Amino acid sequence: EIPAAKIYEDEKIFAFLDINPVNAGHTLVVPKKHYQWLDDTPDELLAEVVLTAKRLLTAIRAATAADYVAVNVIGVDVPHFHMHLIPRYFSDNFVNWPARKYREKEMEETAEKIQLYIK
Repeated sequence: EIPAAKIYEDEKIFAFLDINPVNAGHTLVVPKKHYQWLDDTPDELLAEVVLTAKRLLTAIRAATAADYVAVNVIGVDVPHFHMHLIPRYFSDNFVNWPARKYREKEMEETAEKIQLYIK
């Protein structure tokens, strides 16, 4: 068990401060029942997690005086679906990650492939 500073809990969801925050107030919102991936999570629970995250990010933004709160669902750091709520400031310089350019026609081809799998 990892030490945690809980900020919210109900019967289905737990939210606590990340022990390695990007900025103070960086929060993880986690369903109590285990689902490894976002797409494994039942729609009803997923909706509850997102609505809880929305409620919490408003409080986090106010408590930290952040310019905004970034919402990330990464899914590789811990094998349990969770959302990161990260207070962000226009001056924090955490906006740059490696970006690439699409090759000619690659963007359209990629969009078409994804559209084939939308259910």
